[in-house]
Amino acid sequence: MILSVLYLFLFLTAGFLAARRAVPDAGPAVLVPLGCGFGISMLALFPAVFALPFGFGKTCAALAAASALAVIGVLLYRHPGIFPVPKDKDCGAMWACLLPVALVTLYLLHTHILHNVDGTLHTGQSCYGDLPMHLGFIEYITQSGEFPPTYPLLGGEHRFGYPFLCETVSSIFRVLGADLRTAYLLPVIPAVFSVFGMFWQLARSVLGNAAKACLAFYLFFMGSGFGFFYFLRDAESFAGIFTGFYTTPTNYTTKNIIWVNPIVDLMIPQRATLFGWCILLPALYLLWRFCYEEQRRLWLPLTLLVLPLPLLHTHSALALVLLCLVGGIYTLFQYPRTRAVLPPWGGLALLCGIAWLVQMLPTVLAQSLDGQNMLRLHFNWVNAEADGSLKDNYFWFYIKNIGLVYLLLIPAWLHAARKQRWLYAGGLVIWALAECIVFQPNTYDNNKLLYVWHMLGCILVAQLLVDAALKIRSIPWRSLALGCTCVIATLGSVLTVTREVFSDYQHWSADEVALAQYIRENAASDALFLTSDSHTTPVFSLAGRRILCGSGSYVYYHGMDYTQEANAMHLLYEAPDESLLAQWGVDYVLFDSSVNAEFAADESWYAERYPLWYQNDSCRVYQITE
Repeated sequence: MILSVLYLFLFLTAGFLAARRAVPDAGPAVLVPLGCGFGISMLALFPAVFALPFGFGKTCAALAAASALAVIGVLLYRHPGIFPVPKDKDCGAMWACLLPVALVTLYLLHTHILHNVDGTLHTGQSCYGDLPMHLGFIEYITQSGEFPPTYPLLGGEHRFGYPFLCETVSSIFRVLGADLRTAYLLPVIPAVFSVFGMFWQLARSVLGNAAKACLAFYLFFMGSGFGFFYFLRDAESFAGIFTGFYTTPTNYTTKNIIWVNPIVDLMIPQRATLFGWCILLPALYLLWRFCYEEQRRLWLPLTLLVLPLPLLHTHSALALVLLCLVGGIYTLFQYPRTRAVLPPWGGLALLCGIAWLVQMLPTVLAQSLDGQNMLRLHFNWVNAEADGSLKDNYFWFYIKNIGLVYLLLIPAWLHAARKQRWLYAGGLVIWALAECIVFQPNTYDNNKLLYVWHMLGCILVAQLLVDAALKIRSIPWRSLALGCTCVIATLGSVLTVTREVFSDYQHWSADEVALAQYIRENAASDALFLTSDSHTTPVFSLAGRRILCGSGSYVYYHGMDYTQEANAMHLLYEAPDESLLAQWGVDYVLFDSSVNAEFAADESWYAERYPLWYQNDSCRVYQITE
């Protein structure tokens, strides 16, 4: 663990120095979160580059560390005046704003990620679905050493069309010897601070005021719609927020409430979103200064920062492209087309275009083009039925989901300055695209684009609200107005986060943990297991071994056709056959409670023919091949 912490510190140091070089006029309130963004970017990029020729193992980890040291050395040698760091008069305001939310987030990470309770592993409501997948990917990449990795949730050879660099940033710490929980959390913590800090700094730069930045921060990270009204009918309904499973004011599908809280439902359970925003928000900060404040030299730091973004979070990469496109149009209209203005845009487009295409063509882009149910036309996000009709009135859907921010978008845009309107125009392009085209099988996942539009809307609305409040001369009335506004705008998220704090579910039993440990120590790295398609099967989630057919909640939404694997899974449990086992290359067969619940399994057939490889009170594993 100590080695892993030092390894992370090395990359964060390189990131801090890169941030200091990029924005030499910035204080620590900018440099710390921006440095975290640069550090995570290098942590994703450097090991991946060296893993291509050497595999994902200790060699690539050592070479990546050497590269980070080289970055540190070059920056210190060429720019020895990197210290002292300028003071920032708004530093205290930012950290005071971030601290309450950061503490809650860190606590939720502690309770939701492999939380050990008397030998069992527990989680919270928001992580029950996604966490097993991320853990499995992290462990599979570690123990297989394949790079690029093959898709481990299906038998045979399948393209890994998921942005897997959000997993390798933890796999690298498993390679260095950290336990799975430590490896998972180490890069997450600086990523969280990068997201929080750089959103605040973006709002501060766009609005020019710390108070407005603080309000924008809470409108986005703790903002919500009017879903809380559904729970005010009686005491039983209100109590259901804290006892039900996904019956919260921000996630209540029965009433078509689906605009979830960004912290508990996106950043904590969805690693791709977290690490995407960890790069996207620093990039937007640099883009604002590069495009709208005419600091043209920032094109190169911006380019270097976002190099690994498509394989961290493809939606964030698309959002950045659209925002840059609008920024480029703004530049053409507002500034003379000189050598000082146009070449930086060309350099940004050329370098990112080449680097991103190299990453995307064999992975996420190929999956988008030939995967199952990927790119398609679809209007109005999740509010649209299969036949094209709408569940709710178009405007009412967004009013009740997003709430006050949505209602104030037009007056906030009219109140905004010209540069602010142009920035928000990029958000409108993102919104328009996400409203008409779905980029993956799960329509809901278009929210990864919609939330970028929403970020920019929160910034403009915060400006409108503060300016309107300042027109109220009486300080008590002004405070009352702002207080009531904040309650209406955030009550749903406050209740949702409170529910998440108290949520607690067992993810894996002690027997399942023991099984995973035995598999890690005794099964070959390329072994294929026959298991049920339960999304929590410890063979994949905790031991990182390939399974014949994973959960449809993962495989289908990754655009994979798994018909053959699903049929083979059923046959091999209910009507087993040696030739079919050989055809799929199955090495081990697991029998546990999930198998018995799903299949009329014929375990006796395996018991008569194959040795019992492992057993405990909850499961048995038969070895098929030597």
